[in-house]
Amino acid sequence: MLIEVFWIIVGFLLLIKGADFLVNGSSNVAKKFHIPEIIIGLTIVSIGTSMPELFVSITSAIDGYSDMAVGNVIGSNLCNLLLILGLSTVIKSIEFKKETRLIEIPITLFVTLALFVMCNIGSNITRIEGIILTILFILFIGYTIYMAKKGEQFEKKDTIIEVQTKEDISIIKSILFIILGIVGLKIGGDLVVNKSVLIANAFGISEKVISLTIIAIGTSLPELVTSVTAAIKGDSDIAIGNILGSNIFNILLILGVSAIITPITYSISYNNQLLVLIISTVLLALFPFIGAKNKMTRTNGIAYLIIYAIYMIGLFIV
Repeated sequence: MLIEVFWIIVGFLLLIKGADFLVNGSSNVAKKFHIPEIIIGLTIVSIGTSMPELFVSITSAIDGYSDMAVGNVIGSNLCNLLLILGLSTVIKSIEFKKETRLIEIPITLFVTLALFVMCNIGSNITRIEGIILTILFILFIGYTIYMAKKGEQFEKKDTIIEVQTKEDISIIKSILFIILGIVGLKIGGDLVVNKSVLIANAFGISEKVISLTIIAIGTSLPELVTSVTAAIKGDSDIAIGNILGSNIFNILLILGVSAIITPITYSISYNNQLLVLIISTVLLALFPFIGAKNKMTRTNGIAYLIIYAIYMIGLFIV
């Protein structure tokens, strides 16, 4: 069993490093073709932190583990919102920008509600629904680029600066990075999914619980590092922007692409977790208007961490 755990850790490392290689290589290729830095940051870099979830969900869907494909997304979004944002806020209170309060949070809530409705209309997420989710994702990317071109102070600003400080590398090396990144993501996704299934079977734990806990937290490590680092530096826009962007990407891009490749069977047992996610997102929408105006306080962050702890305990009790 320790061998399986070891390979899962190796898989997570490959996912994270693979995403890093893919982002760096793609960013340099884009810059060689004179694509604006702001667009690189809002597309390639932003999507990069969601690559681990994407490859794990696609691998799960192709291999017939629909519970893992869905659970990875729902579990990651809960981890992002309750654990990572909660922890970031405990480190330092977060101030909400106008765009975050009035646009990004409502979009996140709408996307989550849309997923809930879509999943409960039928017993699976069809290819048509996958196409709809993917189109919505493209529209969201269009929105972020539009906001950036308007000169708004967008959430991913510091991420873009990080890309600018990367060493300029040749086209050949960039392409090699992209290839290595994709290979690392593919192998890492296979290792995480296959070894997690073995552990689940050995201990009689459902694929659902494994995907909502170990896999969800593991694939959320890029978001954890980004948001906590941003919180320590006092960059509250990055801390919350990273979370909201990732949650939207996870639902629209990951489930959309996964469903297009192969329809995903949905179990209504996930409704409880989706309801927790919806309620948590509603709370996030209310935070700017209750207590400290336009802020998510440390008290709010502690409340999120408590909800996450209760949610995790409930997974093993219910």
